[in-house]
Amino acid sequence: MLAVMRIALAQIRSGTEPSANLGLVGDYTRRAADAGASMVLFPEATMCRFGIPLGPIAEPLDGPWADGVRAVAASSGIVVVAGMFAPAAEDTAGRVTNTLLATGPGVDARYDKIHLYDAFGFTESKTVAPGHDPVVIEVDGVTVGLTLCYDIRFPELYVELAERGAEVITAHASWGTGPGKLEQWTLLARARAIDTSTVVAAVGQAYPGDEIAKLGPTGVGGSLVATALGEVQAAAGADPELLICDIDLDAARAARATVAVMHNRSDFTHVGRAESLR
Repeated sequence: MLAVMRIALAQIRSGTEPSANLGLVGDYTRRAADAGASMVLFPEATMCRFGIPLGPIAEPLDGPWADGVRAVAASSGIVVVAGMFAPAAEDTAGRVTNTLLATGPGVDARYDKIHLYDAFGFTESKTVAPGHDPVVIEVDGVTVGLTLCYDIRFPELYVELAERGAEVITAHASWGTGPGKLEQWTLLARARAIDTSTVVAAVGQAYPGDEIAKLGPTGVGGSLVATALGEVQAAAGADPELLICDIDLDAARAARATVAVMHNRSDFTHVGRAESLR
């Protein structure tokens, strides 16, 4: 059983041209592979930043942009997880899905964002159709759960991923700016780690500057890795950065056994279910 897992968080600043953003994926992935990482995480909206119409940008998961990411992962030999937009099947409103593509050795999966950002004056559901299914992947034998941005405010999703065996849960964001928002991002990542005794690797878009920041949730930086005890192990600033982190899985497993919130929550859930059947 793997004791230590090296991962990379690519805090990039996406623009509006998908091909240029794919170039960033290639550059940061090669650097992550050279550093010995087995997985590199990119933010939500890696394909194209928010603030412009997403419909004309969206591509299917077998389209050229996604295939470009697959080619990068294959050539580098590591798992890449990156945010993109895909047409929403059978959506009469013409919306897209806010999707994570996970690809690389033994991995080819997608996660569609479940909790849409209808908050802080932004209505993501107007242009984005929600996903419905939690997703885990396996990287070097380690179960990894996938989440997107606003999902991080919903602990029940993280509990579900941990119940499915996730030892690491990733959060990929294009976090909105505003008073206290960066502090909330950090606090939420730490809280979800404590909720589940999992390591939370939270990667966001770098801060894009004041003018672009006015257009929507376009990033604040502050990518971080929170241990299973909620401690910040590694953190980035506001600018683009490749954050390399060695996750101590044995320490996370010991924390889960010692704190036992997942075991105790399960016991409580079973009691509640039994009571409801009487």
